[in-house]
Amino acid sequence: MDATVKLPFPAPATSTSLPRPSREEAEAAVRTLIAWAGDDPTREGLLETPARVAKAYEELFSGYGQDPKEVLSKMFREVGGYDDIVFVRDIPFYAHCEHHMVPFFGKAHIAYLPHDGVVGLSKLARLVEVFARRLQTQETMTAQIVDAINENLGPRGAAVMLEAEHMCMTMRGVRAHDVKTITHRFTGVFAEDRVEQDRFFAMISRR
Repeated sequence: MDATVKLPFPAPATSTSLPRPSREEAEAAVRTLIAWAGDDPTREGLLETPARVAKAYEELFSGYGQDPKEVLSKMFREVGGYDDIVFVRDIPFYAHCEHHMVPFFGKAHIAYLPHDGVVGLSKLARLVEVFARRLQTQETMTAQIVDAINENLGPRGAAVMLEAEHMCMTMRGVRAHDVKTITHRFTGVFAEDRVEQDRFFAMISRR
């Protein structure tokens, strides 16, 4: 079997030197895991599960084939001189922990101070999706989002905060329920000016 057969979605943006398994190999791996878990992969209810899992992975991890630079490529400069904070709150996301490959989910809050224009608001939600649909840690995802904003928009400052519940804590291990993990990162003016930080937090809490 050719281990370099391409799957029907783009190659990962963070590709490695390892050959990408074929779909058949991926489905065989799922059958192995089903058997290892203690069930029979040949029984009726599980016969099509490997194919379904492979198809689901195409969607769940589609972020590897997406480029944040492309998502943020179009800027609008005719904004009437607006140069104050642009803030998008409560962007929902669903990601998978890279340690146990179980979901963590929550909301992202993003703000930036424009320098030479703004980006469409939906693009910030798409940016969150790019990084959420990869194997992740919440800390890394927070840094990746703010770095992408800085690299592609060149703002005077950026702020990102993620609030998430991790199933690796809820479903296994300590089995702690309703526990939220909060991460944030500030750059530029937001990192230097406590007043801007306070304004960012106030906008998050405002309902």
